[in-house]
Amino acid sequence: MTNPALDTPTDLQTNQVASVADALNQALADAYALYLKTKNFHWHVSGPHFRDYHLLLDDQATEILGVTDLIAERVRKLGETTLRSIGDIARRQQVRDNDADFVPPRDMLLELRDDNLKLVQQFREVKELADAAKDNATSGIVDEWTDQAEQRAWFLFEATRGA
Repeated sequence: MTNPALDTPTDLQTNQVASVADALNQALADAYALYLKTKNFHWHVSGPHFRDYHLLLDDQATEILGVTDLIAERVRKLGETTLRSIGDIARRQQVRDNDADFVPPRDMLLELRDDNLKLVQQFREVKELADAAKDNATSGIVDEWTDQAEQRAWFLFEATRGA
């Protein structure tokens, strides 16, 4: 339940807004987990393609971090509350952490590709719920987030071809 001090007016149905906000918070948790994993791999990539992969992963991490604020602000515009801590992210995230001491570069790219595709699926679920709630603002903005995640997955896929 939202604290009355955090109420934001909306003309959308409360139960539908809660569903959209919950789906957005799930996507937000995974975006943060994916951001940190991408930065981890950026910091620890090695090998003959180091520079290319290092720069690619840094660009992707920056893009992912940028979308996190937009997701959280959309939740607040709906009058709901969003994530509050690393613990909250950990409880919600479906993107798996990778704490291995060493991950071969190709495995890094494939894992991140799959994680971005999971985020695409979550964004599609958000869109479906937003459309059902007649929340055209969320429905419209999630299209851009989906496109960005699809592009990241595509770049990661292409970087692994023939590698």
